[in-house]
Order: sequence, then C-alpha cells, then structure tokens
Amino acid sequence: MVGGSDARALSRSLLDLCRMRKLTIATAESCTGGLVAGALTDIPGSSDVIDRGFVTYSNEAKRAMLGVEASTLANFGAVSKETATAMAIGALERADVDLAVAITGIAGPGGATPGKPVGLVHFAAAARDGRIIHREHRFGAIGRSAVRARSVVEALRMLMDLARGPQVTAKPQRAVASRLRPRVTRSPRRHAVKRRPPRSPRG
Repeated sequence: MVGGSDARALSRSLLDLCRMRKLTIATAESCTGGLVAGALTDIPGSSDVIDRGFVTYSNEAKRAMLGVEASTLANFGAVSKETATAMAIGALERADVDLAVAITGIAGPGGATPGKPVGLVHFAAAARDGRIIHREHRFGAIGRSAVRARSVVEALRMLMDLARGPQVTAKPQRAVASRLRPRVTRSPRRHAVKRRPPRSPRG
C-alpha cells in the first residue's frame, strides 16, 4: 500500500532535483483537491521551487482558472486525457513555471459513469521545453482516500520524470569545452616567458 511516507520521500527528491536544476513547479488538481501541492509544500524550503497550486474541482473552475475549453469538457468529459492535458498546459502557461502536473479522476465512492469507473484517474505533466506526458490509471474501488493517496505519488513520479529531462545533458559538455580552450591558448605564452634569459649584470 502506497502511503504518506512514499509521497514525502518523493517530494524531497523532487524538490532537491528541481532546486539543483533551477526548475519551478505548479500543480492543477481536481480529485486530489490540492494534496500534491500539500505534499510538496510540507517540505521545508519548498518555496524556491513551488510557485502555486490550482484546485479546479468544478468544470467552471477548469475553464476560468486554467483555460480548459468548454468544447473539451463537453466532448471528452472532465475525466479524460484531453482535459488533463489541457489542465497541465494551462497551469504551465498561467503560472509561467518550468513544470506542471494535472490530475482529474473519480475517487469515489460515487461519480462513476459508463466507461469511467470509480478509481479512474487521468494524469498529465507538461514542461516548458514542450514535453508532455499522459498516464491513465484504473485503481479500482479501493476507497476514496487510497485513490487520492496513490494519485499524489503518481503525480510526483511524473514530475520527477520531466525534471530529469534531456535538457541537462548538453550543459556540462559546453562548460567543459569552455574551460579547456583557455588552457590551450595560454600555456605556450607562459612557457615562452619563462624561457627568456635574464640580462647579464653590468660589472
């Protein structure tokens, strides 16, 4: 059973990674009601990474706060890949952060519809560099609290995946190259200076 200790450990690791890479985060939550933002901000010092959290429980909130199109909600429903993706992109743009994650699902015990059972949760995470990932989980009727707790952990894992992104691999190479070039050009000059013989003293 995934518990609070998992979320706390993931939160610490995520914050450390984002702090090292100077990344900021926003969250957009429906069925979790702010639990992801709560898990992150429960860690001391999280303010240098966490910008804000949107709790958009109603469709109107999703439209007003995140810019989710009414047609998206009408055609696909609030619990869908399309809505989760729109929520993540909306949070990314409106908060002007580097990473954003969105969650929308049916925690239960009610709310199920044909094709969308209790325990169905859609996740989306978006990065400033254009990467977007989506995951769908069907946790089943394991209880409202358990669905929400597992959703928090999955959202944190998705943020970790984006935070580890490919954009960091080129930076050390460029830094190494820039450090090496000056040594090649300066070293002959140092040797040339050392080889100059001293003037003979006048006697």
